[in-house]
Amino acid sequence: MNKGIIYFTAPWCQPCGVLGPVMDQIAKEGIPIKKVNIDYDAVNPEQYKVQSVPTLISTDMEGNEIKRLAAGGMTKEQILSWFNS
Repeated sequence: MNKGIIYFTAPWCQPCGVLGPVMDQIAKEGIPIKKVNIDYDAVNPEQYKVQSVPTLISTDMEGNEIKRLAAGGMTKEQILSWFNS
Protein backbone atom coordinates (compact mmCIF):
# COMPACT_ATOMS: atom_id res chain seq x y z
CA MET A 1 0.00 0.00 0.00
CA ASN A 2 1.39 3.38 -0.93
CA LYS A 3 -0.88 5.65 1.11
CA GLY A 4 -2.47 5.99 4.52
CA ILE A 5 -4.78 8.14 6.63
CA ILE A 6 -4.00 10.66 9.33
CA TYR A 7 -6.98 10.80 11.72
CA PHE A 8 -7.17 14.07 13.69
CA THR A 9 -9.25 13.69 16.84
CA ALA A 10 -9.75 15.02 20.38
CA PRO A 11 -11.10 13.40 23.57
CA TRP A 12 -13.76 16.11 24.02
CA CYS A 13 -15.08 15.71 20.46
CA GLN A 14 -18.32 13.72 20.45
CA PRO A 15 -18.26 12.91 16.69
CA CYS A 16 -14.66 11.70 17.16
CA GLY A 17 -15.85 9.26 19.82
CA VAL A 18 -18.31 7.79 17.33
CA LEU A 19 -15.75 7.72 14.52
CA GLY A 20 -13.00 6.08 16.60
CA PRO A 21 -14.36 2.51 16.39
CA VAL A 22 -14.96 2.94 12.64
CA MET A 23 -11.34 3.96 12.17
CA ASP A 24 -10.24 0.94 14.23
CA GLN A 25 -12.20 -1.32 11.84
CA ILE A 26 -10.56 0.34 8.84
CA ALA A 27 -7.11 -0.15 10.37
CA LYS A 28 -7.85 -3.86 10.83
CA GLU A 29 -8.37 -4.05 7.07
CA GLY A 30 -4.73 -3.08 6.58
CA ILE A 31 -4.98 0.64 5.86
CA PRO A 32 -2.24 2.49 7.78
CA ILE A 33 -3.85 5.00 10.15
CA LYS A 34 -2.00 7.54 12.24
CA LYS A 35 -4.23 8.87 15.03
CA VAL A 36 -3.37 12.41 16.13
CA ASN A 37 -4.87 13.83 19.32
CA ILE A 38 -4.89 17.59 18.68
CA ASP A 39 -4.84 18.32 22.43
CA TYR A 40 -1.37 16.76 22.76
CA ASP A 41 0.16 17.17 19.31
CA ALA A 42 0.17 20.75 18.07
CA VAL A 43 2.73 20.17 15.30
CA ASN A 44 0.75 17.89 12.99
CA PRO A 45 -2.54 19.86 13.09
CA GLU A 46 -0.61 23.05 12.36
CA GLN A 47 1.44 21.41 9.60
CA TYR A 48 -1.71 20.14 7.88
CA LYS A 49 -3.77 23.26 8.69
CA VAL A 50 -6.50 21.26 10.45
CA GLN A 51 -9.35 23.57 11.51
CA SER A 52 -11.79 21.07 13.04
CA VAL A 53 -12.09 17.50 14.21
CA PRO A 54 -12.67 14.83 13.17
CA THR A 55 -10.61 15.36 10.04
CA LEU A 56 -9.14 12.62 7.88
CA ILE A 57 -6.24 13.31 5.55
CA SER A 58 -5.19 10.77 2.95
CA THR A 59 -1.42 10.92 2.50
CA ASP A 60 1.26 9.23 0.51
CA MET A 61 3.85 7.35 2.56
CA GLU A 62 6.04 10.48 2.81
CA GLY A 63 3.16 12.31 4.53
CA ASN A 64 2.21 14.51 1.59
CA GLU A 65 -1.50 15.33 1.55
CA ILE A 66 -3.54 13.78 -1.23
CA LYS A 67 -7.00 14.83 -0.04
CA ARG A 68 -8.99 15.52 3.14
CA LEU A 69 -12.39 14.83 4.60
CA ALA A 70 -14.41 16.27 7.49
CA ALA A 71 -15.56 12.86 8.67
CA GLY A 72 -18.19 13.39 11.34
CA GLY A 73 -21.05 10.90 11.02
CA MET A 74 -19.50 8.92 8.18
CA THR A 75 -19.75 5.16 7.85
CA LYS A 76 -16.90 2.75 7.24
CA GLU A 77 -18.12 2.24 3.68
CA GLN A 78 -18.22 5.99 2.99
CA ILE A 79 -14.70 6.48 4.33
CA LEU A 80 -13.34 3.52 2.35
CA SER A 81 -15.01 4.84 -0.81
CA TRP A 82 -13.41 8.27 -0.24
CA PHE A 83 -10.01 6.71 0.49
CA ASN A 84 -10.05 4.43 -2.55
CA SER A 85 -11.35 7.01 -5.04
